[in-house]
Amino acid sequence: MSRPIWKGAISFGLVHVPVELHSASTSSGIDLDLLDKRDFAPVGYKKYNKSTGKEVTQEDIVKGYAIEKDEYVVLTDADLRKANPESTQTIDILSFVEASDIPVIFFEQPYYLVPSKGGEKVYALLRQTLERSGKLALGQVVIRTKQHLAALMPLQEVIVLNLLRYQEEIRELPEIPLPKSGKQSLVSAKEVEMALSLVKDMTESWNPEQYQDTYRQDILKLVQKKVKAKQTHFLTEPDSDAVKTKDAKPSNVVDLLQLLKNSLGDKSGKSKSAKPRSDKPSKTADKQSA
Repeated sequence: MSRPIWKGAISFGLVHVPVELHSASTSSGIDLDLLDKRDFAPVGYKKYNKSTGKEVTQEDIVKGYAIEKDEYVVLTDADLRKANPESTQTIDILSFVEASDIPVIFFEQPYYLVPSKGGEKVYALLRQTLERSGKLALGQVVIRTKQHLAALMPLQEVIVLNLLRYQEEIRELPEIPLPKSGKQSLVSAKEVEMALSLVKDMTESWNPEQYQDTYRQDILKLVQKKVKAKQTHFLTEPDSDAVKTKDAKPSNVVDLLQLLKNSLGDKSGKSKSAKPRSDKPSKTADKQSA
């Protein structure tokens, strides 16, 4: 079991549910160190005093809030807890909403809520209430030095707390250029229907185990290949073909209907006898170029 990153209680009306917060996700990316290419020595990160240039140890570092240039109010961890002790120890449920009412862009980071000793029964009550109602509980919680909006939702036998972004943290929608008028630019009803047929044809049950981080796997294979070739201190030169591909200008003319027909495999059977277009890249070529 992972270590809790926060301990407190869920405030649900007059009911308090003692809980612990555990991380529900982990990063699976490639951990790369920064190196000096002249001798391949690791490049370090050093905290230093900007006035004297001398290195500063962790014990000598404090947090400060700037009120003017070069003038700060120092805030210790004790100060941050004393500012509002109740907020730092509770997840206050404010309301209940339909899950579909929250746009996906607001969801930020999931955590598992685990009941503390003695809180199993009230925890089970809240989880079953959320499950039966089909709604999410909206609340606020302070983690470290930031107050977050959060959504509590049931997942199998546990309650998941998903941190949400505040409205002020969401940027405005970018301007999307609309298709130009004209027969060759507007999306036709036939193209939409064919795209929907493609979606139906590709629809399957959710099975997260079938999706793998293939890019990470390919990088690790490349690392092993370089180790076997004793190329542990070897710089690979840029691929000239990749440079040419980058400089090439793609064509804006797309036969969308034909692409959809090819994707569907032309259920009428006509495409089976037709020869594939030579300018259509294969899946194998796509993987190699990637």
